[in-house]
Amino acid sequence: MSDTKVALVTGGSSGLGRELVAALAGEGWLVITDGRRQTELTEATKDFAGVTAIPGDVTDFAHRDALVAAVRAAGRLDLLANNASTLGPTPLLPLAQRTVEDLPEVWRTNVGAPFALAVELLPELLADDGVLLSVSSDAAVEHYEGWGLYGAAKAALDHLTLTLAAENPALHAYAVDPGDMRTPMHRAAFPGEDISDRPEPATVIPRLRHVWTRRPPSGRYRAADLPAVETTVDNTTGAHA
Repeated sequence: MSDTKVALVTGGSSGLGRELVAALAGEGWLVITDGRRQTELTEATKDFAGVTAIPGDVTDFAHRDALVAAVRAAGRLDLLANNASTLGPTPLLPLAQRTVEDLPEVWRTNVGAPFALAVELLPELLADDGVLLSVSSDAAVEHYEGWGLYGAAKAALDHLTLTLAAENPALHAYAVDPGDMRTPMHRAAFPGEDISDRPEPATVIPRLRHVWTRRPPSGRYRAADLPAVETTVDNTTGAHA
């Protein structure tokens, strides 16, 4: 088995997912990632060494099979980062203006797909002392007008992630709220508003790095509460600076 660490990062074409791919590739990891739009995914990952980019939608069974096959071809899995997410129907509206038909889109992406990948790849994570990282949100524990479907899905993802940890004590599992960021999702949530006061997603990476390098007890964390772990690696070549 190769000593090169392997990560699967879903939703790697933009936002926090792209920064995770950049950081891990820069540290010399082999990174498997995906995105729904092939052109955007190719453009986002073209400058990073050691990245396998597989276009597709995580809610699609065949696409998930392709991701799992890529992991198994790599021969190990050190990190599964379930990052791909959706707000659901936009514009965001109060729950009283939603119907049960609005649930499937957000549920399949934010709960079903990450759960399916975590269960399918659990043997690899356990065999390789791997880390399961589920990207959560403050909406999973707070209650914001218009964010009900998204928040409920993230709460469910938190629960599934940490129940997997309870059932598998050897698993390092984390649901991490990265905080508000300047991402396409936040722009979609606040159309027409200036979100330039939000931090760039790259600023969150040193705190997320804490979970796969320091491995605190499994649990739910706010990224802001995690100690930052910096790196001195060139994220285009994987070489140390």
